Amino acid sequence: MADNLIQKSGESTWYVRLQVPSDVQHKLGAKVLIKSLKTGLRREAMERRLPILATWKAQIKAARQGTPLPEGWQHDVISLNADIGQMFENQKLALVGISAPPPVLVDPTVEARMKSNPRLVAAFEKFVKDHLKDGMAGNVRLMDEMSKDFQSLIPKLLSRRFNLPADQQVEVNDVLANPSRYKARSPITTARLKTYREFRDSRGGAPKHVDQQVGKMERLSDFLKNEGLPLNFDAVDAWLNSMNRSPATLSQYLMAGTSFWNWAMKYDGTWRVEYKDKVNPFKGHDLPQGGGSETAGQERQIYTQDDTLKLRQAALDNKDKPLADLIALGWYTGARIEELCQLRKDSVITVDGIRCFDFPKSKSKASKRVVPIHPGLLTTIDRLCEESTDSFLIPTSSHDHYGKRSHAISKAFGRLRTAAGFSKLYVFHSFRHTVVTKLIRADVPDALAKELVGHETGSVTHDVYSKGASTAQKLAAISKLPALH
Repeated sequence: MADNLIQKSGESTWYVRLQVPSDVQHKLGAKVLIKSLKTGLRREAMERRLPILATWKAQIKAARQGTPLPEGWQHDVISLNADIGQMFENQKLALVGISAPPPVLVDPTVEARMKSNPRLVAAFEKFVKDHLKDGMAGNVRLMDEMSKDFQSLIPKLLSRRFNLPADQQVEVNDVLANPSRYKARSPITTARLKTYREFRDSRGGAPKHVDQQVGKMERLSDFLKNEGLPLNFDAVDAWLNSMNRSPATLSQYLMAGTSFWNWAMKYDGTWRVEYKDKVNPFKGHDLPQGGGSETAGQERQIYTQDDTLKLRQAALDNKDKPLADLIALGWYTGARIEELCQLRKDSVITVDGIRCFDFPKSKSKASKRVVPIHPGLLTTIDRLCEESTDSFLIPTSSHDHYGKRSHAISKAFGRLRTAAGFSKLYVFHSFRHTVVTKLIRADVPDALAKELVGHETGSVTHDVYSKGASTAQKLAAISKLPALH
């Protein structure tokens, strides 16, 4: 039977048959596996047997290797062991007249099965009678021995239910024997965070923002596991104090925690039951002061015209013409660095006879805007359109995994700024501060200045009802920015 095919006596139908190895017969519940192939043709039977044999062999392999326990099993095993012990301790208290919670009711199905076995009932009755004849001392000893017997069933039940690998069977016994060695698990499990991430992604969350919030929860989970702490207000407070971060950064950690907590309380049934009477542990914290970067809490500086010329020349000296062009674009537009790196040749449009940048929506609704090109920038834009090889005005060497084109050139600007002697209070975004400041000082109306840089005005009149300034008005305003010479 090398091909595992047989025909039963008096039948023409072929069967596939496999002898189950003795070491896994008790796990698969059979000594032999057999299945009809529903054909009398041997050629067809030879083909049909293959996937069945493959499935059986995979089951045998899995039975030998075992199925690992789910994440966080140690906490559940220790809790069950403690609950059993406490149940019998309560019964001992009841024996001497001390009030104790009522015993846990036995599952009716289990009780019926036990009572249906006369030998088991007789053995149990004899066990109880042997102890009761010794009075109170026998009663107490009975509770102790029953507690020990019930607790000893835990590894056996787990092994039977999960088909544990040998090494995990040893670990179960060690956890039960030495529960103090095991630190409390974190309820913020890998599986739970995976589900949370999928939920956030399905709701259109920005990938970078979702990654950052999930990452913060992963760090909290590691802290809880390493310190052996439950998730509560005190643990979150200890976590915050363990980080050398500015209050603003710590606030972001708390916001990430609240976002996760709100999701779990609404969409995770197990979490909702476990924490139904608990308050949000991420609320009400007085944040530790200090920490963070050396510039934390300090305002960003703006670039002067001389600063900008110095930076642009330094880029040219480094033979980095794209960076020099990006600096000029920053000076003349105040646009965000990623907005500038996303500009294409077809982003240069003509409206009312005036050449403009058509900025697509990026950070907010107001970020989608049409801005006239400053007269001092027109020649540069003509050159960039002519030189473009991929339709983008600013060539970049790489993207990050969020699809941002500005990643590499932003790093290059940071190195250039440092080498030129500027502190960390000067960043590319400082050009945005510069443009807004210069527009306001040139008496450009506040609403028009915000329209040019893509900020909402906060006014219903402007943000909802107004169609904005005319192209001519915007050109007149943007032209008040001094030209780079």
